[in-house]
Amino acid sequence: MSTEHVTVLDIKPPSGPHSTYLETNLSDHAAVDAAIAAIEGPVHALFNNAGVADTSPPKTVISVNYLALRSLSEGLLDRIPDGGAIVNTASTAGGQWPQRLEMINEVLDLGGDWDETLDWLDSHEIGAPYYFFSKELVQVYTMRSSRPTMAKGVRTNSVCPSPIDTPLLKDFRETMTDKLIDWNIEQAIGRPVSPREVGLVLAFLGSDAAAYVNGVNLLVDAGFSAAMTTGQVDFAAIS
Repeated sequence: MSTEHVTVLDIKPPSGPHSTYLETNLSDHAAVDAAIAAIEGPVHALFNNAGVADTSPPKTVISVNYLALRSLSEGLLDRIPDGGAIVNTASTAGGQWPQRLEMINEVLDLGGDWDETLDWLDSHEIGAPYYFFSKELVQVYTMRSSRPTMAKGVRTNSVCPSPIDTPLLKDFRETMTDKLIDWNIEQAIGRPVSPREVGLVLAFLGSDAAAYVNGVNLLVDAGFSAAMTTGQVDFAAIS
């Protein structure tokens, strides 16, 4: 993908290569709608990468991590040509979605309506950190939306990284504790995943190399989730 045709939506200017920057507060419904209206297309690949941690208010977490992602995906779908792709950034933190699937489907059935979704949050106890719940929503939304987008020739997938070595890691240490983050990293391969390592997987899912990959939440965690599933993780360090 040529950097001459990269449009970035964010609340602050990007440091990486791009051609167009649209200042967008992704926690604000009107701002997201305005950004959608400003993008003419075609959009060959949409990467929904923005995210905030539980250091932000709960409604901001759900708005940025799920509602803006859904609004962009559905609002730009008609500008994505046949063979294009939507790639969401979820997280291994969303891997417990089967435990809350009924609740998650209840939220998804609201159709991405911002006011109804945020009102729903006010009246329900979700039993999980809001960041975790937001990424559970993204994983299930990725699976649910992949069939209707594929009917239009557009693949929808997500990446699910373990802790990434970015400035946001500080926020996760604050909300999840150093002990839990360090344990997660140690039980993987002893270091966090790098932004480049996640970016390469994003690029793959957005490219023709993944032309038959659809509806997948692709783990980028050095096998941590596989080790959890098969009983090979040492919980003694966090007991």
